[in-house]
Amino acid sequence: MAIFLTKESKVVVQGMTGSEGMKHTRRMLASGTDIVAGVNPRKAGKVIDFDDRAVPVFGSVRAAIEATGADVTVVFVPPPFAKAAVIEAVDAGIPLAVVITEGIPVHDAVVFHAYAAQRGTRVIGPNCPGTISPGQSNAGIIPADIAAKPGRVGLVSKSGTLTYQLMYELREIGFSSAVGIGGDPVVGTTHIDCLAAFEQDPDTELIVLIGEIGGDAEERAAAYIAEHITKPVVGYIAGFTAPEGKTMGHAGAIVSGSSGTAHAKKQALEAAGVRVGATPTETSRLVLARLAQPGDVAAH
Repeated sequence: MAIFLTKESKVVVQGMTGSEGMKHTRRMLASGTDIVAGVNPRKAGKVIDFDDRAVPVFGSVRAAIEATGADVTVVFVPPPFAKAAVIEAVDAGIPLAVVITEGIPVHDAVVFHAYAAQRGTRVIGPNCPGTISPGQSNAGIIPADIAAKPGRVGLVSKSGTLTYQLMYELREIGFSSAVGIGGDPVVGTTHIDCLAAFEQDPDTELIVLIGEIGGDAEERAAAYIAEHITKPVVGYIAGFTAPEGKTMGHAGAIVSGSSGTAHAKKQALEAAGVRVGATPTETSRLVLARLAQPGDVAAH
């Protein structure tokens, strides 16, 4: 199994005919994603050839869904138009919207997240690499060749780069699903949402949680783990050397006083029973060591 995205998922790409949309549509198709449509009001009726797959372009998400049965959208629409694109997808009844676009104004993200939540659409992102269920489907920009093998590990990460690194380092173990939730101040799907889904997924034996400085998402995830997660969790927090009071990397990565520091997050996770690596490589070693413990993987 997998979470959020499976081989049955039918994917539409908003912004498919742009340069980024074209490039990543080709990559998603190559990794086995069932991309059934693109959306561009100015190019409705065209058919775009991607090697051995012809993908029709529709003028709206609703038209694409009605024609193809799509149940996932991947959004490559530029920042000024991203809010309208997500709201259009929500109005069309799409169950899952993966918003890759970075640089979306925070107010716009607040608006479309609230709108989606009220109407039952799950949003992953924005400013995220998307989600992949190896061997099944890939919605976003995660390179499929670093994680071609299905496996026992579930991964949730704020950082795209660290998503790729951990998937590469654990490529021989493989993943049930990996979800890059994005590092903006406001995101749709959270660490907790993914933890809950992985807990219910019978094919996920261990969960890797990657966080970073800023905010309190990791502290809230730690509290949730302590109360609700029975599977082992291994963590990594980026930003141990970041100076306090400065925004680092993602827009949400700002530290004020002791709140939001890597050390505070590490302490909260460890208090919940999570082993936290000092580096990505050490984190991967902790995963391998935990999976190697006979009969102990199922117990948190």
